[in-house]
Amino acid sequence: MKAHGTASCARTESIRSRPARRYQRATRSGTAANATRMRPHGPGAPSEIASPTERPSWVPRIGFPYVVGIVVANLTRTPGPLYPLVSLVFGLVPLIWLLFRRRKRFKSFAKQLPDALELIGRALRSGHSLASGLHVVVEEMPVPISSEFGMAYEEQNLGIPLEQALKNMLKRMPNMDLKFFVTAVAIQRQAGGDMAEILDKISYIIRERFKILGQVQALTGEGRISGVVLMALPIALFFAVYYLNPDYVMLLFTEELGRKMIAVAAVLQVLGAITIKKIVNIKI
Repeated sequence: MKAHGTASCARTESIRSRPARRYQRATRSGTAANATRMRPHGPGAPSEIASPTERPSWVPRIGFPYVVGIVVANLTRTPGPLYPLVSLVFGLVPLIWLLFRRRKRFKSFAKQLPDALELIGRALRSGHSLASGLHVVVEEMPVPISSEFGMAYEEQNLGIPLEQALKNMLKRMPNMDLKFFVTAVAIQRQAGGDMAEILDKISYIIRERFKILGQVQALTGEGRISGVVLMALPIALFFAVYYLNPDYVMLLFTEELGRKMIAVAAVLQVLGAITIKKIVNIKI
């Protein structure tokens, strides 16, 4: 009886471990779809089966820009003490690129918003609901505004209140003009009113503000170019003198007074950049 019970327990454990073995074979074969489909489920299934030597795929991607910075510093014969700085600059390139894309998306959304509000206003005058007006923007307008309004439209279709869906869009797109639109929708839902007329007035205000902003940018263009030149000139002169007379520049790194001068110059550069940005960046 004892031998029969032991054999029965062994067969039971073998049956329970079959899904895990199938998942391990699919994982070793490299088929992601089969591995996902064969992953064992249930109370006795392992939560994750992974190789102990497996590394996340994002680790080499993060370190790649720093390696490129060191290689570029070596090819351009940059001074040795500046190797970490060059590597750090190249490491920040992906972050700067993401911030640039984010800012470009925000600017495109802001330029498309007046046309979208007028389109919603015309849809309301023709008898459509506000949700249908959002759908018209999704069909007629280009990205990024069509994708953002599309997410808001899908959220309200799934049962989320329209006001909350618009607030979620405002979190994704922190735009002051969009905030006016979301606030106007919330007030109109509670107190009533002509929503089409409100949207026309908001779009008119946005267009007039863009006109003033264009005039301000034209008047401050000289200041912005001067700021770029003043920030780039010391760095360009440093590398020019280094290639002409390296021993003369290396005194800034070998002498204590030279290191203090570099630290003070870096701080003054940052303060100058912040000051020039505050002068030319006029909010409207």
